[in-house]
Amino acid sequence: MTYVVAESCIRCKLTDCVEVCPVDCFHEGPNYLVIDPEECIDCSLCEPECPVNAIFAEDDLPKEQAHFLELNAELSQVWPVISEMKDPPEDADDWREVKDKLQYLER
Repeated sequence: MTYVVAESCIRCKLTDCVEVCPVDCFHEGPNYLVIDPEECIDCSLCEPECPVNAIFAEDDLPKEQAHFLELNAELSQVWPVISEMKDPPEDADDWREVKDKLQYLER
């Protein structure tokens, strides 16, 4: 099993989760984070750190967001590792409650 970053992270990209990861499995894109399923050791430390509840255990991923498992695997192969907390985007708070954000994902 792995952990998955789902839709809530898009345009928020809060990095509280990356500092607690003992294996540096997070990868950073322009406006979204992903978890490399091959590197994730299922420690669950990241899940409670996410302020927008965007991280799910694979088995708990909502059905309507199942495609994010594949998206995390794909993008973690091309985006660089992030292991330290960064300042959030200036408009992150504006995006916290927005739904259906996949269209805003920048690759």
